[in-house]
Amino acid sequence: MNMKRITLTLICMLSLCAGLFAKGDTYIYDYWGEIERSPDVYRVSTVLYADDLNLDVGLKGPTGLFAIDNLIYIADTENDRIIELVYTENKTVYLKRVIDRFYSNGEVLETLKGPMDVFVNKEDGTFFIADTGNGRVVKLDSELNYIMSFTEPDDPNYEKGKVFFPQKVVADSKGRVYVLAKNVNKGFLKYEYDGTFQGFYGASEVTYDFSTYVWKKFFSTRAQRAQMESFVPTEYSNAYIDNEGFIYSVLKTFNQWDLRSDKAKPIRRLNALGNDILVKNAEYPPIGDLEWSRAAGISDPSHFTDVTVLDNEVYIVCDESRGRIFGYNNQGYLLFAFGNKGNIDGYFRSPTAIEHIGKDLIILDLMNASLTVFTPTEYGELIYEALELYAVGDYDGSAEKWYKVLEKNGNYDLAYIGLGKSCFRQNKFKESMDYFRLKRDKKNYSKAYQYYRKEWVEKNIGWVFAFILAIIFIPLIVKICRKIAWEMKTL
Repeated sequence: MNMKRITLTLICMLSLCAGLFAKGDTYIYDYWGEIERSPDVYRVSTVLYADDLNLDVGLKGPTGLFAIDNLIYIADTENDRIIELVYTENKTVYLKRVIDRFYSNGEVLETLKGPMDVFVNKEDGTFFIADTGNGRVVKLDSELNYIMSFTEPDDPNYEKGKVFFPQKVVADSKGRVYVLAKNVNKGFLKYEYDGTFQGFYGASEVTYDFSTYVWKKFFSTRAQRAQMESFVPTEYSNAYIDNEGFIYSVLKTFNQWDLRSDKAKPIRRLNALGNDILVKNAEYPPIGDLEWSRAAGISDPSHFTDVTVLDNEVYIVCDESRGRIFGYNNQGYLLFAFGNKGNIDGYFRSPTAIEHIGKDLIILDLMNASLTVFTPTEYGELIYEALELYAVGDYDGSAEKWYKVLEKNGNYDLAYIGLGKSCFRQNKFKESMDYFRLKRDKKNYSKAYQYYRKEWVEKNIGWVFAFILAIIFIPLIVKICRKIAWEMKTL
């Protein structure tokens, strides 16, 4: 048995003990869907309230959050304003300005009313503000000069008769705008850069309860059917546009029994056609908590209010049901989960939005009217470094980081899978099979076995043919020899 196998065996034997040294409330799920306690991946850096931000009037009903470079924007909805903050290198935050009005030709044009979201284009610094109370999305330049508005579509496919309430907005590098509006269940409203409405984007599938459908179809009266809710697609709750221009979206309305089967798809990555292309190679789909009970009076599954995507393609969502944060890599594996409901630092009453600067996380709490900043721990940095080194092809470096992760947490399944993938990329197929077998990763094990079998055949093809030829010709030679011996005896 070589040293790597000895090390691997010792790590497995100590896995249970490793959980005893886990700090805080961070956890992951194992192959069986059981909670495995983990060292903290993030720690609270600071919690900010109105006094900490030097605001004359405290935050009231803040619903939107956006970060770009070192700037943080809060949609302070009930105060009719956008708060612009600066995030410094030493993790402190200070107020830069309050945006509550915009200009046209240097003159005040209008004020905001109940803005629920803000987006700033990295290319040219233009603002897109979901000016919800005024029924529009306004586009401003970096100096807050008015450019144009995106309003209720004048289109036959758009159902009129409801007040137009845009709640969330993102824009791509071409200036195309995607808007989530209240009571619009056909997906995003898509506008071209010039304000032209282009239709709906990423409409969610229709969901319904089968028993209700049967009752409505076959047993209810006409009056009852008229009173019953129509079966319509569910509404998205928030969105984030990543570096490649794909839109990550989350939704809160679904049939909870569709979660484990991945029919609900509460997290989606939408391509140009609006189709979900989120990769899900883990044992369980990215749905947050895998089990939910009635603990602390909460019986719902995870309901995501927002999503953010790091530069390394790790996407992180916040759950309003239990005040938790879940992080997944680009293959759909759960990296960490932490948080809870409460008033202490690191807990939330109603996490409504999440953003990031670098790898630091920023969480907006609606009910506490506060901003919580999390920074990665040494353990968290190791996980990120292992993922990033693998992504750029440094498989030795990635494996080294995964070994360090296992030194801190022997229960971390993804570290074994990461080691298996690193070995596979280095053509160490037998070693990769050992790691995949250990964590029951059948898909990757089968792939490694296929290559190992091919490698073995190529190395031993000569012996294989020699063995086959021996099986064919040895009996024939023996038979000939026996025949010659018999003929010689009969002479």
